[in-house]
Amino acid sequence: MDELGDFLKTRRARLNPEQAGVRVYGERRRVPGLRREELAQLAGVSVAYYTRLEQGQSRNASDGVLDALSRALQLDGDEIVHLRELARPASGVARRRPRPERARPNHRALLHGLGDTPAVLIGRRTDVLGWTPLGHALLAGHLDYAAPDQPGTRPNMIRMVFLDAHMRGLYQDLPTKTKDAVGYLRLVAGRYPDDAQLTELIGELSVTSQEFAKLWARHLVASCKSTVRGFRHPLVGSLSLFEEPMDLVSDPGLRLVSYSAEPGSPSEEALRLLALTVLRGARARASAQRRGCR
Repeated sequence: MDELGDFLKTRRARLNPEQAGVRVYGERRRVPGLRREELAQLAGVSVAYYTRLEQGQSRNASDGVLDALSRALQLDGDEIVHLRELARPASGVARRRPRPERARPNHRALLHGLGDTPAVLIGRRTDVLGWTPLGHALLAGHLDYAAPDQPGTRPNMIRMVFLDAHMRGLYQDLPTKTKDAVGYLRLVAGRYPDDAQLTELIGELSVTSQEFAKLWARHLVASCKSTVRGFRHPLVGSLSLFEEPMDLVSDPGLRLVSYSAEPGSPSEEALRLLALTVLRGARARASAQRRGCR
C-alpha cells in the first residue's frame, strides 16, 4: 500500500464537512469525511492532481501544495512532519539491513551517571540498547539485565507492549500506551522507509497482534512527548511517574527515556523501595558468586 495515499485517505476520512467549513445541502453521503473534490478545492489544487497524489502517481509535491493540504486537513505538528517525509521519499534507495544499533561507551557512561534514576536507552526501532538498574527493575525485571547486549534477541519496547504479558500488565492506561507506541513507530517508518528491519518488525506485529494491526490501519502519528505515566508494579504497587523522552542529537534515532516521581509523593517512596530491592538483589548475586569461587 502507498503510505502517502493511505495517510491522506485516513486524514480526509476523519474530517467531516462541517469541521472543514464545506457547505452541504442535505444530500446523502456514501463515504465518511471529505470527498476528494472537496479537499482539492479547500487546498486550491485540481482534483486530477490531488487524485494522482493520493494514488501514489505523483511525487515531490511543492512546499506550497503540502502546506495547503496540511491546512485543509487540519494536521497537527507531528502529522505535518510525517506528510512531508512521505511526500519526499529518498529515491533509488534499496531496502537494506543496516548494522545493529548498539550502546557506545559514551551511552553506557551516561546511563551509569544517572545512578538511581530509572532510565532506558532506545534505538529507532524501539530496541532496548541499555538501561539503568532501576530502569530495568521498573520496566522489565522479568528479563535478564544483560539482554540489551545481545542484538539478535534484545528486548524491543513496542513488541513487549503488544506481546509481553508482564509489560501489558504494567501500564495502568494500556490503550493510551499502545496508541502512543504505534504513533511513534509510524513516524519512524516514514522517516526511514528503507529500513528492512523496521519493515519486518511492523509485519511481524501486524500478523501476531490484531490489536496492533487495527491501530496501524488508523495511521496514527505521534512523536514521543513528556507525559505522566501510571504503573502497576508487581513489587511496589501503583506509581505515577513523569516520563521524559530525550533525543540524542549526536545519534539520530536514539532516545533516552527517564522516569521520576513527584518529590515527597507515595510514588517517590515506591521508587526508593524498588531501588532497595535492586540493591539487595545485587548483593545477593555478589555473595553467591563469592561462595562459588571458594
